[in-house]
Amino acid sequence: MASKDGRGRAGKNGADDIKPFRQAVAEIHAIRPPLTQDPHAVRDAREKVLEVAIGREVRAFRKKLGITVADLAQATSLSLGMLSKIENGITSPSLTTLQALSRALGVPVTAFFRRFEEERSAVFVKAGEGIEIERRGTRAGHQYNLLGHVDANTSGVVVEPYLITLSADSDVFPTFQHEGMEFIYMLEGEVVYRHGSHLFRMLPGDSLFFDADAPHGPEELTRLPIRYLSIISYPQHQEGN
Repeated sequence: MASKDGRGRAGKNGADDIKPFRQAVAEIHAIRPPLTQDPHAVRDAREKVLEVAIGREVRAFRKKLGITVADLAQATSLSLGMLSKIENGITSPSLTTLQALSRALGVPVTAFFRRFEEERSAVFVKAGEGIEIERRGTRAGHQYNLLGHVDANTSGVVVEPYLITLSADSDVFPTFQHEGMEFIYMLEGEVVYRHGSHLFRMLPGDSLFFDADAPHGPEELTRLPIRYLSIISYPQHQEGN
């Protein structure tokens, strides 16, 4: 049982709990530089016409190699006129032609479709309209509201965001186990949450990020009602796997 005066692992205070986290971050930075992904970067504009998208990619890859249309024509055995039509988006190249271009330019065939406009899914859920579903913890009186779901996506990762509510009818259930990673953010109430052999006293504004393969879940419902966001992510399984 976690100590009443602590907010983190049992027998520790909040200041002590943050030290291992800071030490882990420092060790990660010592091994590799901080993440370099720029969330504000603007990607190249996508094309709605497939032929134009392919043509622009062919021209861009050719110029990057510093070769002329004549050089590319010789390498692919295509005519200058055909290459000109392809680069200007006037004609739709066959798969055989795309394979010849990919070999000559040293890029995969799929690289020619990079600028083609594709639909990207988004799910909007109004307040109070999340779908109530049954999961393993439902039998313990835990209310799960799914806040959105995107099936096939380009990331290869499935993300399930839930709003979880615990009330006087809820039981403790510290033995959840499932694949992937989970992130919890406390909104209301107070709970002692278990992950493996560690206990964390969580108040509004606190968060917990963990490997969901270890047993985890609420160990002590300290102050009700309890509400928190639970975001679970795991690999997207392809059909047939």
